Amino acid sequence: MNSLTKNNSVTVVAPARLHMGFLDPNANFGRHFGSIGVALEQLSTRLTIYPAETLGGQGPGSERVMEKIEEIGQILKLSDQVFVDVEQAIPDHVGLGSGTQMSLAIGTAMSRLYGQGIPLREIAKLTDRGARSGIGIGAFEQGGLIVDGGRAKTTLTPPVVARMDFPSDWFFILAFDDRAKGLNGKLEIDAFQTLPAFPREKSADICHRILMQGLPAVAERNLQEFGSVITLIQQVIGDYFSPAQGGKFMSKEVEQSVLWMGQHGAVGLGQSSWGPTGFCIVEGKEQAHQLLNQVTDQFRSNSFLRFLLVSARNRGGEINVDQVSAQSLNLNAAN
Repeated sequence: MNSLTKNNSVTVVAPARLHMGFLDPNANFGRHFGSIGVALEQLSTRLTIYPAETLGGQGPGSERVMEKIEEIGQILKLSDQVFVDVEQAIPDHVGLGSGTQMSLAIGTAMSRLYGQGIPLREIAKLTDRGARSGIGIGAFEQGGLIVDGGRAKTTLTPPVVARMDFPSDWFFILAFDDRAKGLNGKLEIDAFQTLPAFPREKSADICHRILMQGLPAVAERNLQEFGSVITLIQQVIGDYFSPAQGGKFMSKEVEQSVLWMGQHGAVGLGQSSWGPTGFCIVEGKEQAHQLLNQVTDQFRSNSFLRFLLVSARNRGGEINVDQVSAQSLNLNAAN
């Protein structure tokens, strides 16, 4: 284990991401998966790590975070004698990339605390992130709208093959079902092993539409065109994953609310990853707030449904290293 080089604190902000769909789950063209997605501004994992006498922590999900620190400390060969202050955390298993962002945030913070400077993609590889999607890694690296190139036989982490700023006046309305969790861990692995082969012609169509329709639409600020591509991809991928999640959406109520928003002006309708979080896109802040109020009122009787207005994040994660006083360190270690 490495010893501390100086009394620093390291704060890391790792943004959530929307996973808008796979390009080729069956490697019809030699590369598994491939994805399109976008980093989000208002949802993130934010934590600060200090050197301490023993491992400790506070904040939402800090017990789970401390377990992760022990695990990552062993992987990176760094001491877990730290105190972690979790200011906020992406909700677990709702389709927003919580596991990847937590691993990247902890690995980056510990690497910087000990003066190691381990590259982000090395941390991702060592902690087994990016096994299927590279959107979370790309979101931490540079934010924006991201297309990753999937995995070939020798791929360590899925490469970002396209990255664009997402228009600042295009907003997402997210639909949450607080009762449900998306597939994860062994259930997710089992799902991929039991699903049928994904048709080559469908993968070809998705890739063609992203390259020659979706990305040009973003460049030309044509939301209707971009939204139609995302909705189509979501319908195709939703049908493919339907046997594993009981329909195009994990939550029927989320599906109803997203389709309702589609009937009232939203585009780009879908579910992020395994859900249950659904999403749609609206142009203009005033229109987005209006639709948010309308859908909240429309589904008010479903106490487990929540809606949130967010924007894309066109920059990557944040890493801040600060000196802290010995007195401050002792207080944190004792709490």
